[in-house]
Amino acid sequence: MPNRLADATSPYLLQHADNPVDWWPWEEAAFEEARRRGVPVLLSVGYAACHWCHVMAHESFEDAGLAGYLNERFVAVKVDREERPDVDAVYMEAVQAATGQGGWPMTVFLTPDKEPFYFGTYFPPQPRHGMPSFRQVLEGVDAAWRDRRQEVGEVAARIRAELAERAAVYSAGAHHPPAEADLHQALVTLSREFDERRGGFGGAPKFPPAMVIEFLLRHHARTGSTAALEMAVRTGEAMARGGIHDQLGGGFARYSVDAGWVVPHFEKMLYDNALLLRAYLHLWRATGSASARRVALSTADFLLRELRTPEGAFASALDADSLDEETGQSAEGAYYVWEPGQLVDLLGPADAATAARLFAVTADGTFEHGTSVLQLPVDPEDFAEDGGDFAEYEVLRGRLLEARAQRPAPARDDKVVAAWNGLAIAALAETGALLERPDLVEAAERAADLLLAVHLTPDGRLLRTSRDGRAGANAGVLEDYADTAEGFLALYAVTGDAAWLQLAGGLLDTVLKHFTDEASGALYDTADDAEELIRRPQDPTDNATPSGWTAAAGALLTYAAYTGSERHRTAAERALGIVGALAGRAPRFIGWGLAVAEALLDGPHEIAVVGPADHPATAALRRAALLGTAPGAVVAVGEPDVAGAPVEAGAEVPLLADRPLVDGAPAAYVCRHFACDAPTTDPAALAERLGVVAELR
Repeated sequence: MPNRLADATSPYLLQHADNPVDWWPWEEAAFEEARRRGVPVLLSVGYAACHWCHVMAHESFEDAGLAGYLNERFVAVKVDREERPDVDAVYMEAVQAATGQGGWPMTVFLTPDKEPFYFGTYFPPQPRHGMPSFRQVLEGVDAAWRDRRQEVGEVAARIRAELAERAAVYSAGAHHPPAEADLHQALVTLSREFDERRGGFGGAPKFPPAMVIEFLLRHHARTGSTAALEMAVRTGEAMARGGIHDQLGGGFARYSVDAGWVVPHFEKMLYDNALLLRAYLHLWRATGSASARRVALSTADFLLRELRTPEGAFASALDADSLDEETGQSAEGAYYVWEPGQLVDLLGPADAATAARLFAVTADGTFEHGTSVLQLPVDPEDFAEDGGDFAEYEVLRGRLLEARAQRPAPARDDKVVAAWNGLAIAALAETGALLERPDLVEAAERAADLLLAVHLTPDGRLLRTSRDGRAGANAGVLEDYADTAEGFLALYAVTGDAAWLQLAGGLLDTVLKHFTDEASGALYDTADDAEELIRRPQDPTDNATPSGWTAAAGALLTYAAYTGSERHRTAAERALGIVGALAGRAPRFIGWGLAVAEALLDGPHEIAVVGPADHPATAALRRAALLGTAPGAVVAVGEPDVAGAPVEAGAEVPLLADRPLVDGAPAAYVCRHFACDAPTTDPAALAERLGVVAELR
C-alpha cells in the first residue's frame, strides 16, 4: 500500500512511495506527530540519481522487518535535496560539523523540534568496514532517546549553537570587495593545488571545476597570465579526453572516482553539463580550440537530446544505474561501458581494432568485470593527423552511439529546477549565438518561457520545481532567482529583446528585498518570509553549482552594467566582500565569486551596438562584441531610432541611450561605467579592442 509520498511531484520521493516505511514528506504535521507520540524523527535526504540512495533503499527501506521497527519507534521523513536545498543545507552543515564529512543519502535523527542529535550518511544492512548496521543505529538512537534524553538535548543544543556561530561569521560584514592582490593570491593557491600530470585540482574523487575554469579564463583575459590559461586549457583537455566525458553522446558525468578522469560516477546532472557547456564555449572563445568547440557542441546536443522535457525545459538528471542485460540486474555504468568483443560483434575485426585504439577499450578494461569506460587519448583532430580520418571517427562514434541506444537506458529525473534551467538557458543562448546554432537559442527561449509560465507566480516570486508542466509547492531559494536572472540576462544579450532584461531586474529586486541583510550586504539562501528552520541557511561557497550568494552578485553586476543602477552595483560589491576573505585560502570553493570579482575589477566592459537589426554591419559588430573575452562584458544591441527609449515590453536599456549611428552606419561603443571610448564602425577594430581570439566570421 502506498505511503504518504504517493502524491509527491518529486521522482525521488515517488521512488519510496511503496516502501513499507511509513514515510512523511517534510511538513509540520510530521513533527507534530513525533511530539504526540514522544518519539524522535529520522530524516533521510537524497535525490533520484544518487547511487547509494538506491542501495540503502533496497537494503533497508524495502525490508519489512526493519520498516516495522522504524515505524514503531520513529517518525520517518523523506526529503529530496533538490526540491528542498534549504533543508539539505542546514542538516548537511550539522553532519559535517559533527563527523567531518558528508554525502547522500544523509541520515539525521532529530528531536520533534527539528534539532539534530545523531548523524550519518549511508548505513549498511549488516555491520562492515567499521560501520554499524542501520538496525544497530536505530536501536542505539532509540535507547539514547529513552534512557539518556538529557544527553540528547545537550548534543542538540551544542550543534545548534555551533551552527549559529558559523552563521555569524558570514554576516559580520567586515570584508571589502576583493582587490587585485586577492585574485593574484587565489591564482597562486590554485597553482599549488593544480594536478600537473592529470589536470584539475586535488586528488580522487575529482570533480569538474567549471567555476574555477571561468575564473582562470577571466583572469587571463584581464591580466594576460599564461599560468591561468594553461591550467584552464589543460584541465579542459584532460576532462574532454577522459571517461568522465561521454565520448559517444556528449555531456559529462558527475565526477571521476579516480584522479585521472578515467572512471566516472555515471550520473549525469543538468547543472554540471550547463556549467561545463559554458566553460568549454569560453575555452574556445579564448583559444580557438577545435576540441573545445566540439565538446561544447556535443554537450549542447546532449542537453537537447536527453534532458529536454516535452514542455521545453530541462530535466534534472540521468541515473548512474541502468539494467545490465547480461545479469538482469541494475548496475552502475552498464549503459556506458564496452568490452572488446562487443566492438568486434558490432563493427567487425578491422573497425573494432580502430575503435578500440581510438576509445581506449582494452582486454583488461578500466571498470568492473573487464569492461572499459570510453576515453579519447588522442583528439579526433590529432587522430586524423596520425593517419586516421576525422570522418572515420565520426562514423565509428555514430555506429557505437546507435548501438548503445538499444541498451536499457538510465532512468531520468524529469523534475525541472528553476536554478539549473537558468544555468542551461545562459549556456545554450551563448553557445547558439557564438557557434551560429540558432536552434540552441530557440531552445533557451523555450525553457525560459516555461519558467515564466509555470515557475513565476503573479506576485513575481519563483517556485523552485515543476514536473510535467505542473509547479511544485516549494518556494524558490536564492540560487533560483540568481541563476534564472543570469539566464534571462544572457538571452537579452543574444536576442536584443529587452523584455528579458526587465524580467531579470524584477527577480533581482526580489533578491535585494527578501534575501539580503541590509546591515552587512550578506545574502541568505532563503527569503525572509520562507519557512523557519533551525537556522536560516547561508553559504557563499560553491558546491556543484555556484553559490546563490555569488551567483546573485554576478547577476546584480551584469544588470547594473546594462542599466547604470548604482543600487545594484553597490549590492554586488557588498556581496563580493566575502570573496576577498576566501580567495587565498579556498579558491577552489569560491570559483564563481572569483570570476565575478574579475568582472568587477575590469569594469566590466559595456558594449553598445546600434544599428538596424537586419543590417549585416550590425550583425558583424554584435558578433565581434559577443566574441570578446573581457571578463563579464555585457552586450546591448538596439535600433538607432529606439535606442534608450521604452520598448513594447515596457523595459528600458539605458546603455543604448544617446548612442547615434556614425555617418549613417551601425556603430559600437565600448564603455566602462557608461563612459565610452570613441565609437567604431569596423568589426575588426572592435574585435582587436575586445581581445577576440576565435575566428571572426
